[in-house]
Amino acid sequence: MSTANSKRFAFPLSPTTLVIIAGALILSAAMGIRQTFGLFIEPFSFDRGLPVTLIAFAIALHNLVWGFAQPFAGAAADRYGSAPVVAFGATTFAAGLGIAAVAPSGPMLIVGMGLLVGIGVSCTTFGVVLPAVGRIASPEKRSMAMGLVSAGGSAGQVLMIPLTQSIRLSSGIATSLFALAFVMLLVAPLGMVLDRRQRAGMFVQEPPAAPLRKVLGEALRHRGYRLLTLGFFTCGFQLAFIATHLPEYLTLCHMPIGLGATALALIGLFNMAGSWGCGWLGGRFRQHYVLGWLYLIRSVTIGAFFLLPKTSTSVVVFAAVMGLTWLGTVPLTSGLVAKVFGTRHLGSLFGVCFLSHQIGSFLGAWLGGLVFDLTGSYSLLWEATMVAGLIAAMLHFPIDDKTVVTPAIRSEPAGA
Repeated sequence: MSTANSKRFAFPLSPTTLVIIAGALILSAAMGIRQTFGLFIEPFSFDRGLPVTLIAFAIALHNLVWGFAQPFAGAAADRYGSAPVVAFGATTFAAGLGIAAVAPSGPMLIVGMGLLVGIGVSCTTFGVVLPAVGRIASPEKRSMAMGLVSAGGSAGQVLMIPLTQSIRLSSGIATSLFALAFVMLLVAPLGMVLDRRQRAGMFVQEPPAAPLRKVLGEALRHRGYRLLTLGFFTCGFQLAFIATHLPEYLTLCHMPIGLGATALALIGLFNMAGSWGCGWLGGRFRQHYVLGWLYLIRSVTIGAFFLLPKTSTSVVVFAAVMGLTWLGTVPLTSGLVAKVFGTRHLGSLFGVCFLSHQIGSFLGAWLGGLVFDLTGSYSLLWEATMVAGLIAAMLHFPIDDKTVVTPAIRSEPAGA
């Protein structure tokens, strides 16, 4: 009787579902925390006397370090599994936040929030998490699964921004950063769940990972991969500029105090629907076409927000539309790489593509602070983000997404 009842009320989760949940939690912590950094520009400048340019450089540097470390983090996860990579990344991320919490000077802030956080993010976000999801999901459901993980990861932005703002206002910079470091340590063991498929023996037909240089060399000869990589630069440039400088920009526009944090939280909230929706669209339409339209919509939204009068309503509308197009590029881009080249080296190939994204992120965050210090205005950067989006759209439409079969790259049947 008890056995029958236990079976009746048991709700076993499939390996795919467990990987999606674990991936979403890891992304929620890592992406949610890094989206709070814009909230620290004013207090670091006011309380510790640091120049806005230096703070923006530290935030920008973590994007650049993330980009350069991502191919290696992805290759390590391809070869050794996600568990050690996520554990190392979460610990390094937490250490960087701890150093930033007590940093009395610019160099320490750069080491903590720039160098260590960048390494940690590379091991706990898209380049490690999405390939694990892509390998366990069936090809026809891969884009949707990646979209679900990205959508779940957006919950961190919704939760972390108001939580961090509340702790910072009540207890100060150091306490809020230490609290974020503790959150990263909590997700460190979840990498073991991402390797569930490997432990179950589902990788037995896959050959050993090929050297990164050989895999990358074959991918770079593909025109579509080059266009995708160039276009991904724009995504990083736009998102990093907005996430880092939107709160300060709204302050300059005499908007209500706290509206910047609200806008960032709304972006995260609507990104949950946007990431899922882009993953759904990517499973039904050609992914590079969806990417092209996404960049067009984003650029029109940025242009309208910059040119029209600023009101609380316009800020909320801007945040909602940007949220719908925010990280939807990630499941679409990684899904397109998987469609063309397969999943065996997805971590490596997406990592190299993501490097372009992070170079854009570095420039978006850093140039925002530099241009503001030089001109006292963000106008030039708003115009640049709009134009860059239009260029990115034009780069994505002509991409050839036919499956490529090469010995070094693919391990699954052509057309799978």
